[in-house]
Amino acid sequence: MISVIIPAHNEERYLRGTLNTVQRQNYQRYEIVVVANGCTDQTPAVAANRCHNLIIVPEKGLSRARNLGAHAARGELLLFLDADTVLEWDALENVARQFTRDHAVGTLKGKPDSDRLPHHLIYFLKNFEHRWSLHPGSSGVIFCWKDDFEAMGGFDEALEVMENSDLIRKLKTLGKYLYIQESAAITSMRRYEKYGFVRACKLWCKLWLQSLFSTVRYKRYETIR
Repeated sequence: MISVIIPAHNEERYLRGTLNTVQRQNYQRYEIVVVANGCTDQTPAVAANRCHNLIIVPEKGLSRARNLGAHAARGELLLFLDADTVLEWDALENVARQFTRDHAVGTLKGKPDSDRLPHHLIYFLKNFEHRWSLHPGSSGVIFCWKDDFEAMGGFDEALEVMENSDLIRKLKTLGKYLYIQESAAITSMRRYEKYGFVRACKLWCKLWLQSLFSTVRYKRYETIR
């Protein structure tokens, strides 16, 4: 069984669509765990009748929310899904079929929810890096075995940026990284719309370089809703 874990902080605008695409999967051995963290909107109400397990915590925290969801999960395989990311209909089937015990972590092909050329260029570059393992990363989705996740201590709750890369790096010590291109995860471009294309790219590059040569432990993202 695949446990789909969705951390959600004030995501009433996007969460319904994300949950709907999970419920429409052609692979039916799954559960949905939503962790509503630090919400001041209707996120818990949106999730209440659309998931198998709703966890509500008063404080905001992405990594902690994911860890809580993983702890509550009943599946052997964990799939962490961003609340503003929707899955194509055969995504879970492809994960279940292709992700084996030789693998420790993986992601899906990413797509933007936009027709703008710069946004497609971003995802072309990201997918190229992920497919050829130039920078094993994620595009709105990370999947791994629950026992491997627990063995590595889960997400580092002190990290608010680059936490995905940190987890993937740790899990890769246990097995291979898998990029699945047959199904896509389609993610909101709201941060790029808010920041602007150039500013957002500069931010990602800056954080990446800092992660290589110093620490990003105390860096924070601006919440974009």
